Amino acid sequence: MPPSDHDHSKAEPSEAKELNFDQELAEVERSLHSLKERYVQIERDQQEQAQLQQRREYLQTELEQSAQPEWKAELKQIQSRLDELEFHLESRLFTWGSLKEPFWQIVRFGGLGMVLGWFLAFAVLKQPQPQPESIPPTSSSRQL
Repeated sequence: MPPSDHDHSKAEPSEAKELNFDQELAEVERSLHSLKERYVQIERDQQEQAQLQQRREYLQTELEQSAQPEWKAELKQIQSRLDELEFHLESRLFTWGSLKEPFWQIVRFGGLGMVLGWFLAFAVLKQPQPQPESIPPTSSSRQL
């Protein structure tokens, strides 16, 4: 029995799913590789930062004993490099890539919450609200 068009249409979605899975797997592998690279860079920066802090402390104690101009210059260089490393390490923690997904989740669910709130407000406002019955004036109140 030859394969029908119906059988062929079933094969295409499974191929599309496999292709989509392969793409997702490749994306996960790229993300993992990027994460490993960032981790190695952060470790190197932290090691350099620790070494520079030790050198800075040593130079500060030496400067207290005898003021040498080359040590002051080196101390300034060390401090500027430490500032760079601190900025680099902090910027590694907060990148747009790491904040992109939570940002869009907030936008998505915050927007959904607003839409639901508006819907409920309009639904409540469309319901007729009971009006207090007004008491018709009596003949005795007209005479006063």
